[in-house]
Amino acid sequence: MNSISIIIPVLNEAASINKLLNHLLVNSSPSIIHELIIVDGGSRDLTRDIVGAFFQKTIIGKQKIKCRLIRSPRGRSKQMNAGANAATGGILYFLHADSFPPSNFDKLIANEVKKGNLAGCFRLQFKHSHWWLKLSSWLTQFNFRVCRGGDQSQFITKQLFENIGGFDENYVIYEDNILISELYKRKQFTVINKKLFTSARRFESKGIWRLQYHFWMIYYKKWRGNSANELFDYYKKYIS
Repeated sequence: MNSISIIIPVLNEAASINKLLNHLLVNSSPSIIHELIIVDGGSRDLTRDIVGAFFQKTIIGKQKIKCRLIRSPRGRSKQMNAGANAATGGILYFLHADSFPPSNFDKLIANEVKKGNLAGCFRLQFKHSHWWLKLSSWLTQFNFRVCRGGDQSQFITKQLFENIGGFDENYVIYEDNILISELYKRKQFTVINKKLFTSARRFESKGIWRLQYHFWMIYYKKWRGNSANELFDYYKKYIS
């Protein structure tokens, strides 16, 4: 029940994926990590080659971790569902390719599940000194729906994930928030008060206030009842 399948959706992550994979192995235990699943959505860089080479040499202590690279249609919801379908661990841990969980993250997750907390995340820390990103990071320690987002990663038991129906593949964006909202409705969400560090690369490339404004607009449009396609159209026009 408490074995963890780590699921990482990737698309052209050659610059960062090797660093993340090494981080995961150094900061976890083979007795808890059941498998590592990378789900590629059609990378055109060297992501698959780097992952394949890493898997060939991966050993934790004297035990070789179960590692798999699978392919899926592009789209984070589709990729994460594909990873979940392939997973055989009792706990699913969804992680973005530019997010680095804390030391012993696997034990922290397993302990929460043992306590009956079947889903949750870590608090977040952006790798940036801007005051707004620092404030946004600080707020993620509180267990309120408004403080949540996919960059914080997501653990959930496979049974609960399947009961919910997985990620809604109608959503090309905002899919993590749809799942999180469902978990809050069920009162099944906890925040582990340890920091997960994540890249601020999109804020740096788009501009902090410009990007934050567009994120707020997407949340507002979803609140007003806009469809998944309308949210994606807005995203394509102003963010992607």
